[in-house]
Amino acid sequence: MSNSTMPRRFWFAALAVVLFAIFTSSRVLRSAPKNAAAAHPAPGASARAAQTDAAPSVQLDPTHITYKLPAQIQWTGREGVAQTAVLVGDPMKSSALYVELVKWFPHNMSHPHFHPNDRYITVLSGTWWVGTGSKFDPNQTVPMPAGSFVTDLAGKVHYDGAKDETAIIEIVGIGPATMTPAEEK
Repeated sequence: MSNSTMPRRFWFAALAVVLFAIFTSSRVLRSAPKNAAAAHPAPGASARAAQTDAAPSVQLDPTHITYKLPAQIQWTGREGVAQTAVLVGDPMKSSALYVELVKWFPHNMSHPHFHPNDRYITVLSGTWWVGTGSKFDPNQTVPMPAGSFVTDLAGKVHYDGAKDETAIIEIVGIGPATMTPAEEK
């Protein structure tokens, strides 16, 4: 690793940790009752509905902060296999920062491949399974539970996915986020 790339690697790692902290703290805030009515909804109404149906009493200045609530995140891909949602940037644009979510559905994995640039990954929910090498063997993967941080190193062969539960990961990197197959048959 050259000295010129080390600060950038640490910057991406710090960004991923901050985004993970924001994601998990917003989940905690959303689960906390906002008032007594939300804490004790009417019979038949869920606490979540009581919290999200009310108009927000505080408005954020969009010239200071932008955000997307979970329902506003646009997932693409195959339901039941894997889906992605780009939060920032364009993963296919060369030399540009991107942040994307990947949702791996149960019993789906990529096959051995590599990427041209380092990718910094935080497991947001579920358990993500990771293996290395060009021989695909899901039994040789290691579980990464929610909160884990992983770096896919540029040019190094790996494979990953979900086993028994859905896993959502956040990837921070510099494009292009291409994938080169590297499976030994």
